[in-house]
Amino acid sequence: MQELAENVYIEDQYMGVTLGAINLPHGLIQIDAPPSPEDGRAWRAALLNLGGGVERVLINLDSHPDRTLGARALDCSVIAHETTAQVFRSRPNTFKAQGDETGADWERIPGIGSIRWALPEITFTSQMVIHWNNVPVVMEHHAGPSAGAIWVVLPEQRIVFAGDLVLKGQPPFFANANLPAWVESLESLLKAPYRGAVIVSSRGGIVSETVIRNQLELIKKANNDLDKLANRQASPTMTEKLINPMLASIRTPAARQKQFAQRLRYGLNRYYVRHYHLTSSTEGDEE
Repeated sequence: MQELAENVYIEDQYMGVTLGAINLPHGLIQIDAPPSPEDGRAWRAALLNLGGGVERVLINLDSHPDRTLGARALDCSVIAHETTAQVFRSRPNTFKAQGDETGADWERIPGIGSIRWALPEITFTSQMVIHWNNVPVVMEHHAGPSAGAIWVVLPEQRIVFAGDLVLKGQPPFFANANLPAWVESLESLLKAPYRGAVIVSSRGGIVSETVIRNQLELIKKANNDLDKLANRQASPTMTEKLINPMLASIRTPAARQKQFAQRLRYGLNRYYVRHYHLTSSTEGDEE
């Protein structure tokens, strides 16, 4: 566990997303959960050693299974954007490990069976602030990776938990994205009041301004390339041609090339279908 500021921590030892924890006198604010229930229980036990107040809440930065599958193991109230809550309402009550391979990290965890989702109990639309001491914890809606993506901002400590907006050493998840909104959110991150803050990615921990700018260029190029395919009325299968150049632009571990290629294959194809070949069967869904 790494301490970023007094009582503000991140943890990246569990498979899945980089986790956050803010330990306050009133209680503990947790940011995302590891997808494995076993890891979730281990993380919960580790957090007990921090002491602090008795209250517990969990913030889901979006609806992706990598950060939401293990939420029930943390046994506390869940906060999320209203759009994320709507996604959960459209899902079956129980998650079952089956269906398309999406290139997500939870798919690499053996033995995941049926898991009951922990549904968000507290939601908001634009901004929400937790006042558990004299230092506010601010949740802000910033769409891009998904419609319900949010940031957790600590203005006093100048720390931003930006979720999947920026990824380090791996490709983005495109399936539920809005690329113009993603570009807008990344550009916001490079301006006041966020510029110069410590930015925490859910996929790689602390990221530099260079990483953010590289992510911005990647998303812009992906949006431009997909627009070109759409202008040619190309088949969704033509998105396959974007995979290798995109992977070549990211420094990814060789052992995960197959997983990341599948992430892009699934995500780019689904994004293209949603935004350029939209049908009633796909409109409004998010997985």
